[in-house]
Formats: sequence, C-alpha cells, structure tokens
Amino acid sequence: MAFDAGRICLDLLATSHPDERLDGVGALCVWIGGVGLVPGGTSLAHAESHWVVRFRELRGHVRQLVLTGGTTPDTGSYGHALARVNDLARSAPPAPCAVRHEGGRLARELADPPSCSALLALVARDTVELLTDPVARAAVRECEGDNCPLVYLDTSRGRRRRWCSSEVCGNRERVARHRRRAALARV
Repeated sequence: MAFDAGRICLDLLATSHPDERLDGVGALCVWIGGVGLVPGGTSLAHAESHWVVRFRELRGHVRQLVLTGGTTPDTGSYGHALARVNDLARSAPPAPCAVRHEGGRLARELADPPSCSALLALVARDTVELLTDPVARAAVRECEGDNCPLVYLDTSRGRRRRWCSSEVCGNRERVARHRRRAALARV
C-alpha cells in the first residue's frame, strides 16, 4: 500500500512501516518512480544494491531530524545526521529536459540516467526545505494510531488530522472506542 505523506522525505520514512519496504533494488526503484523522483518510464536498470544501503542510511538521518523538530543542538548523532543530509543535498540533482514525443507533445525526461547521489540529493534537499520552512515544519504530525510510527504533513482544513490514514489507523481507533463503550455498557 502506497502512503503519501505529503513530502518526499516523509514518504521515505514510511518505507520502514509496517515492514521494511526497501528490501532490494527492485523495491527501491519502484519507490523512486512511485514518489516521482524520476519521470515515468525512466530506466533505473543501472541501480545497484549499494543504493538501497544509502537510501536506508538517509532515511535514518531524516527520521532523526524530523522527529526532533530541528530544535536539538547540532551535536552528537543529531549533528551527524544534519551534516550528512547537508552533504547529500550538495550533489547535483538529475537534470530534466523537455523532449518532443509523437504528436508534438512535450514530455519531461532526464538528460542522463540518474545516479544514486543525484536521487539522494533530491530527497536531502526536500528534507532541508521541510526543516527550514516554519509553516511546513508546523504541519508535520506523527500518527496517533497505536504502534504507528508514520509521519505526515497535515494539510487538512483546521489542521486537526490525527492519523496517517483515516481508513486504517482512524478506523482501528474508532473500532477500539466502540468496543470500549460496548464493554462498559455490559458492566
């Protein structure tokens, strides 16, 4: 099940729940295409197993930075995570170009096959933008569902969204609440 957290860096965090979803190169390539890091149809046949390791490493750094809210001093593991994300953000992202297709329609393609560093740069830059934008930062929420570690950008009206998914975590909470009320009524 795909989860749209509202930001690519937050979508990366969701790849570890409920189980590891970046469990191989194929899964990583599906995720890269699914979140729009590359235009549809872009070949990632050149991806290698070390890409998975690097994306998982970035995911750990993003998690640490996002969950602390950017308010921790730049020391220890937080400082290391921040330095690493900043380093990754310095790489050049994949260069897009407009290519004419049949019928004269222009489509976005990449000038060259994207490197792992270029794709990591896109996610790292998204992380930097999120951490440095006070409005976006204030909209970051952790799911209130039991045992759900997902983080998302709350763009709901009134900013009162409580769960990553109303259909999953929200439904579980409503069912649990109903069962508690029913149990109290039987007493």
